[in-house]
Amino acid sequence: MATKNTKLTQSENSASWLLTGINADYENKYGFHDQLDPNLDLGSGLNEEVIRKISELKHEDEWMLNKRLEAYKVFLSKVMPKWGADLTDIDFDKIHYFVRATKRNENSWDDVPDTIKTTFDRLGIPQAERKFLAGVATQYESEVVYHNLEKKFNKLGVIFLDTDAAYKKYPELFREYFSKIVPTSDNKFAALNTATWSGGTFIYVPKGVKVRIPLQTYFRINSKDLGQFERTLIIADEGSEIHYIEGCTAPVYSSDSLHAAVVEVIVKKNARVRYTTIQNWSSNVYNLVTKRAIVHSKGIMEWVDCNLGSKVTMKYPAVYLVEPEAHGEILSIAMANKNQTLDAGAKAVHLAPRTTSIIDSKSICLNGGRSSYRGLVHVAKNAIDAKVKVNCDALILDNISETDTYPTNKISTSQCEIAHEASVSKVNEEQLFYLMSHGLTAASASAMIVSGFIEPIVKELPMEYAAELNALINMSMEGSVG
Repeated sequence: MATKNTKLTQSENSASWLLTGINADYENKYGFHDQLDPNLDLGSGLNEEVIRKISELKHEDEWMLNKRLEAYKVFLSKVMPKWGADLTDIDFDKIHYFVRATKRNENSWDDVPDTIKTTFDRLGIPQAERKFLAGVATQYESEVVYHNLEKKFNKLGVIFLDTDAAYKKYPELFREYFSKIVPTSDNKFAALNTATWSGGTFIYVPKGVKVRIPLQTYFRINSKDLGQFERTLIIADEGSEIHYIEGCTAPVYSSDSLHAAVVEVIVKKNARVRYTTIQNWSSNVYNLVTKRAIVHSKGIMEWVDCNLGSKVTMKYPAVYLVEPEAHGEILSIAMANKNQTLDAGAKAVHLAPRTTSIIDSKSICLNGGRSSYRGLVHVAKNAIDAKVKVNCDALILDNISETDTYPTNKISTSQCEIAHEASVSKVNEEQLFYLMSHGLTAASASAMIVSGFIEPIVKELPMEYAAELNALINMSMEGSVG
C-alpha cells in the first residue's frame, strides 16, 4: 500500500512547522567534525589484501581470516538489493574500511585522548554513565576507544567487552555463536560486515543474573567516507536478564558514509533481553543493518527501535521463536524528513507451538521524506497455537511526503491467531479544534497529537531517552525551526 497526501490543511501546517525543528540543530549538537589525524587508515577501497591487513592488525587466528575471506567472496557474488531504498549511489571504492583513531582501548575516561573525550563529553556520554548506566562503551570510527563495567556486575560474571577483545579473551564462547544466527550468506551487507567487521559489543549474562540497569554503547563516525562495520553479539543464559542501549551519530559531510552492522542475540530458556536503539545518523549516512535474535523456551526478546536520522535506513529487527512459549516484540518509530528514506520494519518467525509475537510500528514523514513499513510474519506448520499481533500506523504531515506498507504473511497452519492492522492518517481536525478551544496554540496542540501518536513506543524507552525525544517533539527548540 502506497499513500501520498494531496492536500495540506492548517493543522498539518502547524504540525509540519513544529516537526521541522527536529534535527534542525543537528550540525551544532551532533554534526561537528573533530580535527583528528587517525592513528591508522588503510585507505579507500576493498580487496583481499585489505581484508588480510585488517585481520593481521587484529592478530586474528586463521579461522577468522578464512571466515573473512569467505564472506568477501559472498559479498562480491551477491547483487545489490532491487527492492527497498535506492542504493545505487553507494560507491564501495570510495569507502575507508578500517580507520583506527587511537592506539589503545581505555578503561579510564581520563586516559582517552582529549579530542575524542571532548566529543563524547559534548554528546553527554560520561554524564549518562554516571547517572543511569551499569556500563558503557564508546566506538569511534572502526574500534572501541573506551569501555567500563560496574564492578558489582563484573563480580557476578557478566561479560561486557568490545567484540575484538571478546574474540581474544573468550575464544571458545565467541566461536560457538559468531555468525551462527546471521550466516555469511544471509545478504550482501551482512557478508560485507563479516568480511570487514571491527568493534561492536559482546555481552554474556550468566544463568540467573539480572542486570536491571542498562548497558550502553555509543557509535560515532567522524571521518569522511567511512565504513563502520561493528559486530554485536549478546548471549543471555537461562533465566538471565539484560537491557542494552546503542546510540549513533555522525558529522555532516557532502559525501556519504556507510554503517553496515550485524547484531546477533541469543535468548535462552526463561531469559529476557531488551535491545534499544536510538539512531540519529546525519543525512549522509547509509544505515544498513541486519539484526536477529533466536529465542528459546519461555524466553522474551524485545527490540525497541527509534530511527530519526540517516540518508537511507534499511533495518528489520527479527525474532526467531524456536521453542515453545517463546515471545518476541518489535516496537519501532521512524521519522523521515527531507531527503530521507526510512525503510524499516520487523520479522517474526514462529517455529514452535504456543509462541507469541507483537509488532508495533509508528512512522512520521514530512518535508518530502519517505517512510516504509516492511514486515514478515511466518508461522510454520508445527507452530500450533501461535499468536501474532501486528499494528503499523503512519502519520503524513504535508502534501509531498509518502509512506508505504509492505506486509507479508506466510501462515502454514490454521491453528493460530493472526491480527494485522494498518492505518495512514493526518493530524485530526477535531482533536486540534478541541485542544485549541481549551487554550492551546495550534503548534502546541499539534505537538500533543504527535506525541500521543508515538506514545506507545516512547513509554518503553528509558526515562532519560524518552524525555529527550519528547523534548524534540514538544519543540523546546525555538529559533532552530526553518
